[in-house]
Amino acid sequence: MDGQKPDLGFKMMAITFKIRDFFSPRAKVLAEVGIRPGWSVLDYGCGPGGYIKDTAELAGPEGKIYALDIHPSAVAMVDALGLKNVKTILSDCDTGLESGSLDAVLLYDTFHDLSESQRIIQELHRVLKPGGLLSFSDHHMQEDDILASVANGRFELARKGKKTYTFRKKLPD
Repeated sequence: MDGQKPDLGFKMMAITFKIRDFFSPRAKVLAEVGIRPGWSVLDYGCGPGGYIKDTAELAGPEGKIYALDIHPSAVAMVDALGLKNVKTILSDCDTGLESGSLDAVLLYDTFHDLSESQRIIQELHRVLKPGGLLSFSDHHMQEDDILASVANGRFELARKGKKTYTFRKKLPD
């Protein structure tokens, strides 16, 4: 991931997201993913953690949620939530997770900002289980660009929701 926002800029973004989340609850977006109890999920570019509580609740106590961001303030905000099934990762790309260990990845409103987007797509492909889901949303991008950038041989579009595109990790031929 690129370009950390200065701390003040990050805090302003976090406030904006809290207002957004009040009027448009993140649970409605997550409903399109279909997260089940026991799932392992990565929120890549988690920011201040707007999706974390609902994701942790959907996965339940037996699930595992990873929240990754480049910004130390983002990681600190998620850590401050004190959720037992959530682990934070401070990174600009590499997750440090085991290959084939995740059921789903959330990639929301971050992709347009990445200079090494294909390297990140490769990393997300690596950590997803065969048939795992990549839930994608980026209001800065057009559908054609999303499909071309994400599908590119590693993923196939499984469904298009109101707020997200759900891609499935392609199985080896």
